[in-house]
Amino acid sequence: MLSIRLKELRISHSLTQVDFAQKLSVTKQTVSNWENNNIQPSIDMLVKIADYFNISTDYLLGRETNMQINVEGLSTDEIAHINMIIKDLKKN
Repeated sequence: MLSIRLKELRISHSLTQVDFAQKLSVTKQTVSNWENNNIQPSIDMLVKIADYFNISTDYLLGRETNMQINVEGLSTDEIAHINMIIKDLKKN
């Protein structure tokens, strides 16, 4: 599940493997190996990936099926705006 979620998240953020690797200070080959399920990221790297995408490690590992967005630090108005966008997207 981790390999699938990593690739989906990377693509949804319009990142190439090279771009993503640079953001995490790893090689493109490392990202490729994660996505092809050849190797697993370390626990520290798993946390770094979750933090980068602002999601939980449980989602990355397939322990949760719902992606949650961390809105910590946003104002009530900003959160309301995000909720409106989500509702609009669900209508389509």
